[in-house]
Amino acid sequence: MHNAAIAKLGVDFVYVPLPIAPENLAIAVKGFEAMGLRGFNVTIPHKQAIMPLLSEIAPVAQEIGAVNTVCLTEQGWYGTNTDAEGFLAPLLQLSTPPNWQHTTALILGNGGAARAVVAGCAELGCRSIQVVGRHPEKLEQFRQSWQNSPAGVHLSVHAWEKLPDLLPTAGLVVNTTPIGMHPHEQVSPLDFSDSLQSASVQIAAGTIAYDLIYTPRPTLFLQQMQAQGAILFDGLEMLVQQGAAALKLWLQQPVPVDVMRQSLLDHLHHAELQIQRNIN
Repeated sequence: MHNAAIAKLGVDFVYVPLPIAPENLAIAVKGFEAMGLRGFNVTIPHKQAIMPLLSEIAPVAQEIGAVNTVCLTEQGWYGTNTDAEGFLAPLLQLSTPPNWQHTTALILGNGGAARAVVAGCAELGCRSIQVVGRHPEKLEQFRQSWQNSPAGVHLSVHAWEKLPDLLPTAGLVVNTTPIGMHPHEQVSPLDFSDSLQSASVQIAAGTIAYDLIYTPRPTLFLQQMQAQGAILFDGLEMLVQQGAAALKLWLQQPVPVDVMRQSLLDHLHHAELQIQRNIN
């Protein structure tokens, strides 16, 4: 999708994958600067390890605790995180958005993606953010890491078994886990609560269900929430928008988001056809 946008703009750049082993990260970053790279994305396992190697880190990346986008400035490497911006994009396009200050956000999972979602929900204005996880120690670490931010937000953590009690009070439910991703389409994060298996999902009218997974479309989680009348979003738009935000930063000009979205849709369609051929 990046190269589709670059071709549309007619600029002399290319977006390429550069696999870097963890032990080679520091020397690779020096090499990128020597080569004159305009910037690069960072993914697992480098999102935290890259931070000490940067000259400046954006506040949103410091808040999330991870960098996914780096660009070269006169001062050196500047790191930021476009995941929260990507997450927010479809919510900000709602024709009749809810009153976010009175909306409780319920986040399923407490990994790196959940951190970006917490930052995004705080930016929306959600005063109450509830995070659900299956490992008490990790949940407590997650809660403690947000003790000093964001201001005015009450963040609480809960065991997965509390989902039946939490779902009816949430106006925004976000799955940040990989549960339900291809090739495990027949599972849902809602299935991991024993008390939910014997009862239908109960949600309030107008609840927004958001799954960061974008394949399959829709996931079982979104199907379950749709059956209860939820408004649905999947992770495809977040993927497009976080990529567009990075490309805009590197090129210092507007980028054709529609071209990026269509390129990604075409790629996913081709991949789906290939899977079907392999099955047949």
